[in-house]
Amino acid sequence: MSAQAPSRVILVRAKSFVPNPATAADNAFQNDAPEGQSNAVTSAQALAEMDAVAQALRDAGVTVHVFEDEDHTRPDSVFPNNWLSTHAGGYVAVYPMYASNRRHERRADVLEMLKSSYRVQTIVDYSGLEPDGIFLEGTGAMVLDHVSRVAYTAVSHRADTHVLERFCTDFAYEPMAFEALDSDGVPVYHTNVIACIGTDVALIALEMIRDEQRREEVRERLSVNGRTVVELTEAQVREFAGNAVELCGRTPDGRKRHVMAMSGRAHRSLRPEQVEAIERSCEIISVDIPTIELAGGSVRCMIAGVHLDPRPTLEPEPTATAEAIDEHPHTADGQDVAQGTAEPS
Repeated sequence: MSAQAPSRVILVRAKSFVPNPATAADNAFQNDAPEGQSNAVTSAQALAEMDAVAQALRDAGVTVHVFEDEDHTRPDSVFPNNWLSTHAGGYVAVYPMYASNRRHERRADVLEMLKSSYRVQTIVDYSGLEPDGIFLEGTGAMVLDHVSRVAYTAVSHRADTHVLERFCTDFAYEPMAFEALDSDGVPVYHTNVIACIGTDVALIALEMIRDEQRREEVRERLSVNGRTVVELTEAQVREFAGNAVELCGRTPDGRKRHVMAMSGRAHRSLRPEQVEAIERSCEIISVDIPTIELAGGSVRCMIAGVHLDPRPTLEPEPTATAEAIDEHPHTADGQDVAQGTAEPS
């Protein structure tokens, strides 16, 4: 398994999806459903898009865990990466959420699946910080470089630097916080709409980091290990070009393949030289999800990567030594002799 690109992911099949009114105030990427369109139609369209993403990932050889959600009070539950992240060594983090109607997206059944199917050592829960107004919305708020152990974070209401420091101490990441603003001076609500980090390529809208010195520090940190940095424009960010994720799949004959999952809209916004730079290390897999993108997130937001070692699914075959030891599984002991049930030698 690649340190950066997980081969297993979690998706939530949200049957009551609609753009969340509780998140619209600070999410400049969010839009309303078409006027006159019912919630039922919006939800049905989104459900078809979710299924298409899941199938595209499976076709690429990625293992997909899908959880159903029929709760109409969780309109954003299609975005599980905001409340959950997993990390090599058996570590899981659970995060504090900004919008109160998103906080019950956290699900015990997801955590139980991880514990039963993967080697989980510790779950670190930061959600108790919510009453203090301190939030860090998972791998939406942070874009993690799992190889160099850096947490890139655009500071916002949803990404508090105090809990960022705490996360980085607990999980051994280097915090790299910065301010990122759009052309209207509005802070970027989630880092993962402007940046995606793969194994050998990174997509990032460096122009939205206004401080020139910090911008160059981010560029240097991303490229120091030879990673290609593909610079995105703000216009491409608004097409969700930054909201992509690298995954590790398999070809039909079992060979490992790295894929970059993004929406069709994002893919179409890329220039030919940007596509070429990405495809030197990843195959682009794109799916159109216009309804889900109304909520202000795209393919990356839909995916919670599983960076954990799986538990064995089958009982191991006994070795020859074990079989020899168990060749005569029962021999007479003292109790057999006393009860007169011992077989004659």
